[in-house]
Amino acid sequence: MRADMTIPTLLSEQLTAVLRSILGEALPTEFKASVTPSQDLRFGDYQSNAAMMLAKQAKMNPRALATQVIENFGDSEIATLEIAGPGFINFRVKSEYFAARTAAMLTDERLGVALVSQPKTIVIDFSAPNVAKPMHVGHIRSTIIGDTLGRLARFMGHKVITDNHIGDWGTQFGMILWGWKNILDQNELEKDPIEALLNVYKEVNSRCKEDETLLPLCKEELVKLQSGDAENLEIWQKCIAVTKIGLEKIYSQLDITFDYWLGESAYNDALAPLVEDLIGKGIARESDGAICVFSDGFHKPQNDPFLVQKDGEWCPVPAIIRKADGGFLYATTDLATLDYRSENFKADAIWYVVGAPQEKHFKQIFDIERMRGITGDFRHVAFGSILGKDRRPFKTRSGDTVSLQDVIDEAVTRATAVVEAKSPDMPAEEKTAVAQAVGIGAIKFAELSQNRMSDYIFDWEKMLALTGDTAPYLQNSYVRVRSIFRKIDGEFVAPKSLTISENAEINLARLLVRFGEVVPSTLDDCRPNLLAAYLYELAKAFHSFYEACPVLKSEGEVRETRLALCDLTAKVLKKGMGLFGINMPERM
Repeated sequence: MRADMTIPTLLSEQLTAVLRSILGEALPTEFKASVTPSQDLRFGDYQSNAAMMLAKQAKMNPRALATQVIENFGDSEIATLEIAGPGFINFRVKSEYFAARTAAMLTDERLGVALVSQPKTIVIDFSAPNVAKPMHVGHIRSTIIGDTLGRLARFMGHKVITDNHIGDWGTQFGMILWGWKNILDQNELEKDPIEALLNVYKEVNSRCKEDETLLPLCKEELVKLQSGDAENLEIWQKCIAVTKIGLEKIYSQLDITFDYWLGESAYNDALAPLVEDLIGKGIARESDGAICVFSDGFHKPQNDPFLVQKDGEWCPVPAIIRKADGGFLYATTDLATLDYRSENFKADAIWYVVGAPQEKHFKQIFDIERMRGITGDFRHVAFGSILGKDRRPFKTRSGDTVSLQDVIDEAVTRATAVVEAKSPDMPAEEKTAVAQAVGIGAIKFAELSQNRMSDYIFDWEKMLALTGDTAPYLQNSYVRVRSIFRKIDGEFVAPKSLTISENAEINLARLLVRFGEVVPSTLDDCRPNLLAAYLYELAKAFHSFYEACPVLKSEGEVRETRLALCDLTAKVLKKGMGLFGINMPERM
């Protein structure tokens, strides 16, 4: 039994070998038979349409080819084979094989998840709030998805570098600098630095709309900063320092860390040389005083990020990399950032976890890299919006954007009420820790259980429910499993072999074994929701097993097997939720 390979991979190898023995040179050398999980267990555990795909080029009847496959497959230790419909090959995994696989997982720290054969260095850019502004609910998706992708990639064996590309440079600092010098309340700054700086920015921004003489003064402050003025640099550094203190508090609560905090300012000195290089290579040119990159005709018009269709014609939409007044833009900074990550981090892949509205921006950036001859796995991991129950952007009743700190505080407060109602006699210190795990887990799982491209409704009651597709349901499932082991005498020692026969046992073992298939698949298109859905199905399968198969009242090999299945369920739930950064309390 190849424990380092998933069941579909093993079946694919065997099926490919059989097809090659039947078709010989008619089978392309690079061909690998696809074997996928069945959507309906009535048709087995896995299935393949390989015979149907190959029959036409082999000038055979698909069902006849499938019949030959089964005849040549022999007695597999893994599964029995059946033909369905016009030539599908269904695989029904033997209960003995499920038993052997689950027994092997019990002593495997990786729980059946193989390391990647070719690890990469992956830079993940996520969260990226702005200096002098509090994080709001809109940062949930980037922050939680990015952190989870980092955890998953590290677990798979990749070298992951996480970078919080904070907005610490730009035109807003001109207003903040003027406001710091003229209207900032130092007492407010000491009490709540980020809120004080936000209020300064809002006030100056409002005054600029009423007083046309103020904006030039703010721009002067910005120019002084960009020129290295000592006073303005000191204020700017203080703004960054107090902002980071506030951000670190939130990241600490969410159990999120970064390897680097290289903000926009880190690349400031590289911008002018970058633009000159692009001009020199003929990639960028002047247009109405600005320096722009236009389409080079490499793509078909409908796939070209530098073109847009208007009135039946394809019109240019260039990427501006230097404004007519000499200022630089996000495009310039992002190109410089890509250069730095490629050269200094030696990145094989760079993933940007940024909202879907930035799709065109990243397509242009990645295409400019292609024009420069720089290739790599540059990926925009896009996502949709968080909505309120009215299906509009989630905001407070007054219409303000909800702060992320308020969301976290509310989640923990509500979770405390849930824990209080469920376990009123729990010690206060433990109750606090459990409420933190449940509340923050609820926020994370509500995010990660969604298809990232879909908008979703932020619903407190659903997020914190003890039933349904929620973190509290999965945490409670884990607690239920662990409670079994508090009722047995001594420490549980997993048996070397299991005996699985009941349908509920088989179904639970089937799902446990699939952990090794699901985890790698989440990185294929950066879809943590696949793992979330799997963990929910596993928890449901455990509850069905627990109702159908008495554990502590059973005896002998049956009891040992059922305890082993319970133990493995707890391990997989804890590891799976841990890959989301969600803690699993021992009691609730």
